[in-house]
Amino acid sequence: MKRREFLKAAGVGLAASAVAAPAVAQSMPEIKWRNTASWPKSLDTLYGGVEFFCKRVGEITDNKFQIQPFAAGEIVPGLQVLDAVQNGTVEMGNTAMYYYWGKDPAFTFGTALPFGLNSRQMYAWLHHAGGNELLNELLAKYNCFGTAAGNTGAQMGGWFRKEIKSLDDLKGLKFRIGGFAGTIVAKLGVVPQQLAGGDIYPALEKGTLDACEWVGPYDDEKLGFQKVARYYYYPGWWEGCGQGHNIVNMAKWNELPKTYQAAFLAASHESWGWVLGKYDAGNPPALRRLVANGAQLRAFPQDVMEACYKAANEIYADLSKTNPLFKKLHDSVVAFRSDSYAWMQVAELGFDSFQIRMRARS
Repeated sequence: MKRREFLKAAGVGLAASAVAAPAVAQSMPEIKWRNTASWPKSLDTLYGGVEFFCKRVGEITDNKFQIQPFAAGEIVPGLQVLDAVQNGTVEMGNTAMYYYWGKDPAFTFGTALPFGLNSRQMYAWLHHAGGNELLNELLAKYNCFGTAAGNTGAQMGGWFRKEIKSLDDLKGLKFRIGGFAGTIVAKLGVVPQQLAGGDIYPALEKGTLDACEWVGPYDDEKLGFQKVARYYYYPGWWEGCGQGHNIVNMAKWNELPKTYQAAFLAASHESWGWVLGKYDAGNPPALRRLVANGAQLRAFPQDVMEACYKAANEIYADLSKTNPLFKKLHDSVVAFRSDSYAWMQVAELGFDSFQIRMRARS
């Protein structure tokens, strides 16, 4: 080919590619969704994770797919997100699935089974051991599709006005506790209360509550619980992790172009790590500040932990007799937890225990 002909042909090819790229982009539809969350704006990790997710979807799709976040109460109350998505009031929501355990106890597996999985185990179970598929089998009954987005890590046991020295101290205690765990502590005489995050402090301040739990030091400090309750207990055995979910109206999900579905899933995946990392960075200094300002850090007594563990497993056994999907999820989690800890006690526990001992010497 002569040089002049080659340059001419190359020019035509470049021009064609320059036209083709925008044409492809222009062919993608502009879609706008609303995302209603269960969290107040004051919680810059949980609600911040929702904002992060929405921003990433826009960036990935060149702002063709825009999702606007709304805090709890702006469209619907924080505990009504599933209903709003199911009936099409909004296209999607970000919530904790265990808020809806009253509809079906199996929802608890989407956030945290008491004495269940830690954050790493939850991630592995969801993505590599069938957890996502089992949870979407449940969500499909409510006209929804879901995927994990945001995780808190292991949580604290909460704030108490008086010390918990034995099982007797639980009797009659009005305790805000999330999700299905209320059923367990009720067996031990606790009066469980389920309130959205923004409603907890006023109830604790007025004495409507004797104790409350939320997530951990970073959020608890922001919510001000240390001002009205002195004793700060650990661990939050009901939430070895706190798994959040993006849930989508099924019809709206099926209408999305595949590229937008991929963007949605990728952004959800990113927000999972963003939330967990922010908590892991924020909790240590927040705990130091809380203790410095008078919080009394306490571990739950062993007899309380063991009684809760026994009560939990009795309830799981009963539910497994009458709820096939609960049994399927429970069997899956228990088997996965057993194998996971067999490995973690060899490497992770050995490493962490040594590092903690050495920290105490330095």
